[in-house]
Order: sequence, then C-alpha cells, then structure tokens
Amino acid sequence: MLSRIAESLFWIGRYVERADGTARILDVHLERLNHLPPEQQQQVARDLLQVMGSPLDRQDITLPELLRVLAYDRSSPTSIAGALGAARENARRARETVSTSLWECLNTTYFGLSRHREDVAGTYRFCQWVIERAATTSGLTDSTMSHDDSWLFMVLGRSLERADMTARMLATCDANPAGVSWVNMLRCAGAYESFLRTRRAAFDDRNAAEFLLMDRQFPRSIVYSLKNADEALALLEPTDQRSGAFNDARRIVGQARTFLEFHRSENLMDELPEHMERIQRSVARASEEIARRYYSAREEQAWVGELS
Repeated sequence: MLSRIAESLFWIGRYVERADGTARILDVHLERLNHLPPEQQQQVARDLLQVMGSPLDRQDITLPELLRVLAYDRSSPTSIAGALGAARENARRARETVSTSLWECLNTTYFGLSRHREDVAGTYRFCQWVIERAATTSGLTDSTMSHDDSWLFMVLGRSLERADMTARMLATCDANPAGVSWVNMLRCAGAYESFLRTRRAAFDDRNAAEFLLMDRQFPRSIVYSLKNADEALALLEPTDQRSGAFNDARRIVGQARTFLEFHRSENLMDELPEHMERIQRSVARASEEIARRYYSAREEQAWVGELS
C-alpha cells in the first residue's frame, strides 16, 4: 500500500470519530449552556474550548461563537464541519481504496452540512444528525471494505481518536460549573443502558467514570478503544520477536491501556484529570510514531537534500 493512501485512511478514521465525539460533547452541554447567565456562559465556553484544543484565546466568548468554533467552522479540523470536510478530502485522495458506498456516504454528509441552522435548536438537531452519519460511516467501513491493511488503518485511526475523545468528554465534567450529571455523560457516550445492565444498583460518579474508563466490553470505553488500536497495530506488522516491543506506537498504546486496565484506586474521581491528560498525551505520541513508521517521508527525503 502506498504511504499516502495509508495516511489518508488513518485520518478518515480519526476525522469521522472526531466529528462524532465533538457532536456528543457539544450535545450534552448545549442545553445547560443555553440556560446559564452570560457571565457563566463565557466561562464554560472558554473551558470547553480549552478541553477541545481550540486555538481561540479570548475572554468574551459568546454562545454563538462557541457553536461556530466547535460545530460550523469548515476551516478548522477541530470543528464538526471541518473534521467531516477533512474526512471527505482524505477519502477523495484514497478514492481507489475506499468502497463506493463509503465514499458516497462521506460525500453526501459533506454536502448536507449547509442544511442546518446555526442557532441552539439547529445545533442540537445538527449534533444528532452528525452522530447518525458517523454511525453510518463506521457501519459501511466495516461491512463494505475488506478487512485488510486498508481497513486496519481506518480502525486504528478511529480507535485512537475515540480514546482521545472519550477522555475529553470526561474532562468536560470539570469544565462546567453548572454540574453535568453522570447520567447525561453516560447518555452522551451512548453508554447509559449498557451501564445499567452491567452495574445495576451501583450508580454513582465513581462507577460511571470507571465504566467509561476501564470497561473491557463497551466499545466507547477508553480501555476498549486502546485494545482495538493495539490489535490493529499487531495485525499491520506481525512479528515473531520473543521479547521487547519493536514497534514504538504499539508500546505507547499498550502501556496506556494496561495502566488503566489494572489500575485500582480509592480516589478515582480525584485522579480523573491526571488519567485524562495521560491518555491524550499517549494518543498524540502514538499518532506521531505511526506517522514516522508508516507514512512520513521527511526522514527519507532529508538525506538527499530534498527538503528546504
């Protein structure tokens, strides 16, 4: 596989999952934000933008500006519209590899972005629409593409981004002084029914956070997402090496997953910000190592003087 194709497939997976995760985070905070006084709206907006990694650095951020930055700004890859546009562009570059159904889904989604009103009610429906379109895209990816290296790069990108977005979702609990309940956070992740079936009567903040962090069977938990990323890396480059980790990306992902999977603490809620920061750093480092190993041409070109 050409390295440019592998890179495009990886980023299709990441961008679609980024749009889905941002839509879920914005959806769970939107109603409460709309009922806050302007001063609190500005504080929550600043905190949310910081959690989401937005470069906007101002004190007087209004709710319409927050919606534009996180939902409708097509020039920013951190917004929903920008991520979906970037996913479509990467699919266009890898058009000979992705299935026709997947390409048509991404193309239709991109051209459907302009149909939504940019107000609170319109953004709520927009977030729901994006979540449905992302689910359709994931389903078509799994059902219309051969599960070869092409599919594995998309799964790898999707899994890393899902771990990162779930970590950001959990981090937004501290960003909202109005107190987002863990019921809403579970619903945001689509985890409410699964959580009730698993934990039954044990329902408190700690149990909900532990479920989204460490559950081995729920697809949107951080541990499950990192396990999928680790399995994709193992299948992309199998080895019979009997000791050590020859793949730095897999080592980083494996260390992050096993730390959470076997970690036990009586003060999980106090440690939550530390865990979220660690996960986001691990995902960023793993992504850099994947780029270096599979599709970065910078090191290959530097020795012949092709880079300025």
